[in-house]
Amino acid sequence: MKLTFIGAAHEVTGSCHFLEACGKNILVDYGMEQGINVYENAPLPIQEGLIDYVLLTHAHIDHSGLLPLLYAKGFRGQVLMTDASADLCSIMLRDCAHIQMQEAEWKNRKAKRHDATEGMQAIYTMEDADGVIKRIVPCHYDTIINLCDGIRIRFTDIGHLLGSSSIEVWAKEDGQEKKIVFSGDIGNKNQPLIKDPKITEEADYVVMESTYGDRYHSTDKPDYVTELAGILSETFAKGGNVVIPSFAVGRTQEMLYFLRKIKADRLVENFPDFPVYVDSPLAVEATGIFNKNIYTCFDEEAMELVNQGINPIQFPGLHLAITSEESIGINFDHTPKVILSASGMCDAGRVRHHLKHNLWRPECTILFVGYQAVGTLGRIIVEGAEEVKLFGEMITVRAHICKLAGMSGHADKNGLLEWIDGFAKKPERVFVVHGESSICDSFRDCLEERGFSAYAPFSGTRFDLLTNSCEYEARPIPFKKKIRKVSDIFERLLAAGQRLLSVIQKNRDSTNKDMAKFADQVNALCDKWDKD
Repeated sequence: MKLTFIGAAHEVTGSCHFLEACGKNILVDYGMEQGINVYENAPLPIQEGLIDYVLLTHAHIDHSGLLPLLYAKGFRGQVLMTDASADLCSIMLRDCAHIQMQEAEWKNRKAKRHDATEGMQAIYTMEDADGVIKRIVPCHYDTIINLCDGIRIRFTDIGHLLGSSSIEVWAKEDGQEKKIVFSGDIGNKNQPLIKDPKITEEADYVVMESTYGDRYHSTDKPDYVTELAGILSETFAKGGNVVIPSFAVGRTQEMLYFLRKIKADRLVENFPDFPVYVDSPLAVEATGIFNKNIYTCFDEEAMELVNQGINPIQFPGLHLAITSEESIGINFDHTPKVILSASGMCDAGRVRHHLKHNLWRPECTILFVGYQAVGTLGRIIVEGAEEVKLFGEMITVRAHICKLAGMSGHADKNGLLEWIDGFAKKPERVFVVHGESSICDSFRDCLEERGFSAYAPFSGTRFDLLTNSCEYEARPIPFKKKIRKVSDIFERLLAAGQRLLSVIQKNRDSTNKDMAKFADQVNALCDKWDKD
């Protein structure tokens, strides 16, 4: 029974852990890295086609975004997640594939203009996204599921995003049973719409995030409605727009919750009927999924509105932009307005067009409402850049740049400690992951001071969970940017070859007759294509 750390080890994004137990190969999350990569991630220890299951904590791309790549390289197992996460992944993975293909096409056009002979490729296609979506198995919260012989799992609401969960894994091997709890991203308490994180009471091992393990949210409950209303009033009085780069899933719906309240209470006296545009097809679809999951995921405050016949995230003056024409039209309307658009870190999506049209206008406000990773355009703007490059053009930053302080879907240090202290008995070991390098180390030290046995692994570190011992302690390797210039078609061929090898491995216990037939078919295929 072994656990290998692959992604989000001394880094915030790209979550991935590999569990070997009871003869099965299991991934917990397979996320995309966002922002600046600090360290190289170790490769998966086995071929993708030999992975039996993926357990997903939640739908955010830094936890789910490489699932289509897994499928492209031969994975044909099951992907288990909560019901709401399954709904969200069905749209988010397709959207991510669309972005990958769109960016590759743009880079290839640019390369042709510079007479480059080799172009770039998308890391996966829409077909890959559709393929892995078909492997998804939706699961209910708080239900123990027999995954396979010797392994049971359960998803528990962790309050970070609609459908987000910690995952409990019971594995029995060589007469010993160990329970591993993967925290996922632990939610901030008292968020709008979704429930608070739920405590888990027992575990032998805990794999725990530490995103905000070195800082505290305000002790006073933030009054986001009043603060946001003030920003709107001041900006509209100058005739400007409020552009809110917002994550399409989660943060956009929270902002709609606040905006509905502001409109209902007419808190923007000088312009009470201001229009609000949600300019993100993904955000529009995600809002529909939030509405679908009201009765299983919404908290008590939101349900009070629902029981009064009020939809917490819909209101008069809300406009949903789906088509490109609708998106373009927003910037030709000179009425002061709120524009909610993705991506939240400004590195892709329609928000970049709105920044191009509004950043240079001193009467406008760019309001950040979420975490900005190092190296992203959002982080550059927040840190005071005087000009930024958008679509090949340098744009002077004259708009007012501000943040809603404390607006976070992540628990702070107190919230993290409250969650880990909820275990009735201290686990044998706590593995600290999903945090910037210095934060992983400082939070590990904090846990040690509180009596926990804690460890902050680097990518590639492997632990034996039956003996509670480190089999291999990896050292950090600085990240080196790789340039992909391999033909997309040849990549597909290599992936198909990897899948063939994994299928051969799975047929090891077949009858001699079946293996001989399979060997003849493989040899016939080789005879057809062998160019020697």
